[in-house]
Parts: sequence; structure tokens; C-alpha cells
Amino acid sequence: MDNQIKEFFRYIIVGGTAFIVDAGLLYVLYNCIFYTFAEKGVYISVAISFIGGLIVNYILCLLFVFKIAKEENKGKSISSFMTFSVIGLIGLLLTEFGMYIGLDIFRSNYLIVKVLVAGLILIWNYGARKLIIFS
Repeated sequence: MDNQIKEFFRYIIVGGTAFIVDAGLLYVLYNCIFYTFAEKGVYISVAISFIGGLIVNYILCLLFVFKIAKEENKGKSISSFMTFSVIGLIGLLLTEFGMYIGLDIFRSNYLIVKVLVAGLILIWNYGARKLIIFS
């Protein structure tokens, strides 16, 4: 199997792990803390949980996904983390937009919308991070 394909599969596993953290935090934050804010509570919870998932994703990407991070210490600087975070922030904005479409336009369940949007954001995050940070 090609190294790029193996790397992408590792990214899917790491992304899946980060997604579990993200979705778990979303569920807990919305149902236990921000439920009194109604729809705005979902968006606040999405933003906070996304940050939790971003941190998990960054650490696991350095440890397991991008071999160049291990071999050449690439991606381990503050500027790399900032770039990683900006890509994540763009992903967050895309996530919020996708959540808005799913919740406000299609009136779907927030967890189902989150799963669908996360699949699209996974592709964005991997591609951007691979090209900009770990190339």
C-alpha cells in the first residue's frame, strides 16, 4: 500500500478519535451546560467541542500520522501549531456553516448533521495540513 494512502488511513483514525472527543464534548456541553441557550447553545457547544477535538488531533497527528513530523521535527513549532489552528479555525467556520444549513434550513438532528459535516471537514483538514505544514 502506498505511504500516502497509509498516512491518510492513519489520519482517518486520528480524525475519528478527535471526532469522538469533539462529539462527546458537544453532547455533554449542550445537554448539561448550554441547553438553556436553546439554538445558540448548540453553536457555543460546537465551538468549544471543536477546540477540544483540534487539540487532540494536533497531538495525535504529530505522534502517529505525519512521519515527517517525527523524522524532521516538522510541525512542532509554535508557527506550525498556529497554522494548524488556522486551518482548524477555517474548518470550524465550515462546520458552523454546515451546522446552520443542517439545523436551520433542513431542521435535522444536530448529531446527525455533525457526523455529515465532520466527514467533509476531515477531507479539508487533511488536505490543507498535508500541503501547508507536513509537505
